[in-house]
Amino acid sequence: MFPRPIEQTSPLGQWAYKIAVPVALVLWLLPLLGVALTSVRPASDLAQGNYFGMPSAIALGNYVQIFTDSPIAGYMLNSFKVTVPTVIGAVALSCMTGFALAIYGFRSNMIIFFMFVAGNFVPFQILMVPVRDLTLKMGMYNSWTGLAMFHIAFQTGFCTLFMRNFIKALPHELIEAARVEGVSEWQIFWHVVLPLMRPAIAALSVLIFTFIWNDYFWATVLTTSADSQPITAGLSSLNGQWIAQWHLVSAGSILAALPPVLMFFLMQRHFIAGLTLGAVK
Repeated sequence: MFPRPIEQTSPLGQWAYKIAVPVALVLWLLPLLGVALTSVRPASDLAQGNYFGMPSAIALGNYVQIFTDSPIAGYMLNSFKVTVPTVIGAVALSCMTGFALAIYGFRSNMIIFFMFVAGNFVPFQILMVPVRDLTLKMGMYNSWTGLAMFHIAFQTGFCTLFMRNFIKALPHELIEAARVEGVSEWQIFWHVVLPLMRPAIAALSVLIFTFIWNDYFWATVLTTSADSQPITAGLSSLNGQWIAQWHLVSAGSILAALPPVLMFFLMQRHFIAGLTLGAVK
């Protein structure tokens, strides 16, 4: 069995494991702790070069200032406008495409499935110019609508791969029994398959929400103004031309990280169930 359970290793290996895990955890959390400290650090500390030491005072006013001196509330609203429709659209489309590709064995099934999967292997950087030109021609450039439509199109491939494999593992006898009873294909999808897909839908929703909310590349490529930019792109505008307001950027980064974290903890039980379903028999 791989990986080998830590209980079956030598005592020396178990001690090394118990030491290495906390050390790795501290190293992983160190940048996050630095951002958290900077978010409550007074601007005077940064001006004096106190970047890594303890703050001279706890400046919780940074979190108030970022709302009064910057349009961060609008940036967060734009992020929700992009992320929520993307999650709904990509998951809804992938449920239907995954059902069709998993249940129906038509001739071009694997070819269509390959086309969905192949898009995930294309480096997204090479799509920058054609996608930007396409949004300009469609009149969707510099709008949250165009950014959301692009994300729906781009994420549907990965979601289809996820959903198709999940539905493929469901007992096919349930579908055959429903057909014998005269249930239509649409009713089979809605009343038989879709309720069984709830753990997968929850897990996929958390993943896509995190991917889209944290996206920075396409947010800077397809949006340019504060009226349409999500929070990942808007944070860069908190720095002035001559002065870097790192205390405000850090406070904005903490605020930007809260929705995905809350989303995960709210859906944690369903998320873990969706990822582990089918792992054991």
